[in-house]
Parts: sequence; C-alpha cells; structure tokens
Amino acid sequence: MSTLKLPGLIDPHVHLRDPGQTEKEDFFTGTSAALAGGFTTVIDMPNNATPITTLERLEEKIKEAREKTVSDIGFYFGSLGDNLNEFPKVSSKVFGLKLYLNQTTGNYLLDKSHLENIFKAWPQEKPILVHAEEKTFDDVLEVVKKYPRRLHLCHMSLRYELERVIEAKNAGLPVTCGVTPHHLFLTEGDEKILGPFGKMRPPLRSRGDVDFFWKHLRSIDLIESDHAPHTLEEKQSDNPPNGITNLETTLPLLLNAVSEKRLAVEDVIRLCHEGPATVFAIPTDTKTYVEVDPRASYEIRNDDLFTKCKWSPFNGWKVKGRVHKVVLHGNTVFENGKLLASPGSGTILP
Repeated sequence: MSTLKLPGLIDPHVHLRDPGQTEKEDFFTGTSAALAGGFTTVIDMPNNATPITTLERLEEKIKEAREKTVSDIGFYFGSLGDNLNEFPKVSSKVFGLKLYLNQTTGNYLLDKSHLENIFKAWPQEKPILVHAEEKTFDDVLEVVKKYPRRLHLCHMSLRYELERVIEAKNAGLPVTCGVTPHHLFLTEGDEKILGPFGKMRPPLRSRGDVDFFWKHLRSIDLIESDHAPHTLEEKQSDNPPNGITNLETTLPLLLNAVSEKRLAVEDVIRLCHEGPATVFAIPTDTKTYVEVDPRASYEIRNDDLFTKCKWSPFNGWKVKGRVHKVVLHGNTVFENGKLLASPGSGTILP
C-alpha cells in the first residue's frame, strides 16, 4: 500500500446535536465520525435545541464536550440580536458568531433589522458567519460595507452567491465563503432519487450552479461538511427535517475527484486544511496528520459509518481513496477502520 500523507483536516461547520438532541448524534459519536473521515478538528454550530446564546449555555456545552470528544473541537456563538451584552464574555472562547437569516433547523431565525447592531457589537478579531441565501446575502453585504467586519458565507449553493462573493472580494471587502460536498457532488435531480435523505438547507441546486462552483473553485475559501444528522425514523417520517451526514464522506468524495483528475491533492489541502485554519485562526500541529490510501477502491455503506444515525446520501457510491491512519498530536487515534481514542481525549479549542 502506498500512502499519501495529509495534514489533519479541519471541518469548520458541523452540528453534533450535543447537548439536547443526542438521539441524533453526540460529541463522542460525532468526533469519532470526524476521525474516521480524516478530520482532526471540527467547529460546532450554536443552533442546539437550546441555542448557545449565553455564556452559561456555552460553558455547559464545553463541559459536555470535554468529557466525550475524541478529536479537537471548537465552537461558535449565536445571536438573535438580543444578547449583545454577552459578546465580550464569550469572544475569547469561540471561533466566531453564527447568524441565521434563512429558515433552518431549530427555528433560529434572525430579523435582519438587528444586523447593524450585531456588527457594531461583535469584536473585530473574530468573524461573523451567516446562513444567508440568495438575495438575503445582499442585505448582509450592505451592512459589511458600513461595518467591515470579517464575514463568512456558509454553505453557498447558488452561482448568484459566489458571483456576489467574487465581487465583494474584488471590492476589497473582508468576505470569505465555503461550499459543502453535497453542493459539489449532488444536484436537485438527486433529491428526487434520494427523497428525504436529500432534503437539506440550503437545498440541492441545478447542474449549472454546481458546474459554476467547479469552474471557480479557486474563488472558494474552504469546504465545510455541514454535517447535520437526524435519525432514520425522523428522515422517514411524514415531515422529515432538513440535514444530512457528511463527516465520513467528504474526504473520500474529494479523493475520488483527485483520482478522476477533477482536483489536485493540493486543492484538498487548501480547501480542507489551509483555508479553514486561515479564515477562522484555528491552531494546527505538524504532529497531527492523516494517511490515506489513494488507490483503495470501495463502496460507501451506511453500516460502516461511525455517525450515530448510520445513514448517508452517498450510500452505495463507489469511491477511490480511503483513510488509513489518523494521528492527533503524535498519538494514533484511528487506524484500519478502528477508533483507538477514548472519550475525553480530544482538545477543546481555542
């Protein structure tokens, strides 16, 4: 076996559901899935069942993670515009502030009238992340022009959004963006086949949007999985929630694209290590790395997943490129399909 060594990958956008909805995922199963997928660092979003909008809730979440995590993990803070006094208390404990301007899991929706006050109050050294689809993103950009805080557009799904990002960058605005694997490898046509297992926010888009992302990959700063697990029972219900799993499939999909010469290994490193480390000032360690077998062909199967919910929209896909070993701060934590780390052995960042 000829292995390829990659730096420890960073996923800056996961929903591990802990605390509050651990029937879907928890810090142990979620970070186990991360290691199995080659991700040694994950940053968890604040839209828990009880949103992370106070220092007390953030500290409770960190305490829970400290007992369970097997990878490095950090967090974001949330706001509906009514907790500005909490910002100075939490800014040193998180990697950014997440705002939801379109409907998503948790009914955690910000009225855009609060944007200016939030931008004025949030410390300049940490970025503001937004879920802002299509024209809603234009509203955010207008605020950035007045208050040039660092802004990150999460999970772009439309050509229109990337065009706005490119324009903003060319104008000198401090804007970055990320795209998910499902918005690179799936289209709206796949949702018809996948049914509820292809239901997500933002939704899958047209082939034209996907092709535009691939053509302009150099303008995209990072890949983020938006790992958002739900139970099989929920997904198969009459009202399935939005969200899919992705921590264990992101790297295999990208390595398969490398084998097909759609990507270079350097692209994977830029999008899954250098990009997130730079955008969110995430610490890295040369003693943290991933060994993959780029020639290993296999089928993604639900039964092989470490995520608690045990399903993937990529179930049945044949890919080329498999995680062989993961080393975290000098310690082998995953090898040959087996988790070797114990709960609580991960590091809380920053």
